[in-house]
Amino acid sequence: MSKFDAALFFDRLAAATPVPRTELDYRNPYTLLVAVVLSAQATDAGVNKATRELFKLADSPEKMLALGEAKLKAQVRTIGLFNTKSRNIVKFSEILVTEHGGQVPAVREALEALPGVGRKSANVVLNVAFGQPVIAVDTHIFRVCNRTGLAPGKRPRAVEDALDAIVPPARKLLAHHWLILHGRHVCKARRPKCPTCVVRDLCRYKEKER
Repeated sequence: MSKFDAALFFDRLAAATPVPRTELDYRNPYTLLVAVVLSAQATDAGVNKATRELFKLADSPEKMLALGEAKLKAQVRTIGLFNTKSRNIVKFSEILVTEHGGQVPAVREALEALPGVGRKSANVVLNVAFGQPVIAVDTHIFRVCNRTGLAPGKRPRAVEDALDAIVPPARKLLAHHWLILHGRHVCKARRPKCPTCVVRDLCRYKEKER
């Protein structure tokens, strides 16, 4: 997609949703990090249901360590891979306390060094908690970028790099939110809502739903 069309693409998404935000519930950078780690291969709605009570008990790494892994597992047992995720949360909580003064670092390398935190998760935290203009490419964004022709790529990092090159600078801070919301609610994996799509005429998808 040309930069001119990409600019129109984001202008339309912005007009439709002027103030987009993450659909994960969180209280601070730490609870956002926990929610993001729990959300891998899980729905935001399912994570929010589990963390509603969890964050009342533990909204800091110190409180999470006091809660302990067994009680954490009991709170998030409805989420897929909860055993591994709980183990990682306890481990990175300890690292945050011992190496970062109990604070979530606003540096990619430090975030990716935490157990269970990959590039996508780090990007979400950097963008949502710290206001950095980075884009976390999840399955929804990967699909939207390849299907529409906005920023195609065979791997998430390739799509991320393509987006970095084509998204207008003024739109980068919120681009992640617009794309993920578009992928979840309009450009769905099955039966995309093409008739009501605000970027239908810019989209390169040949098999549009009528």
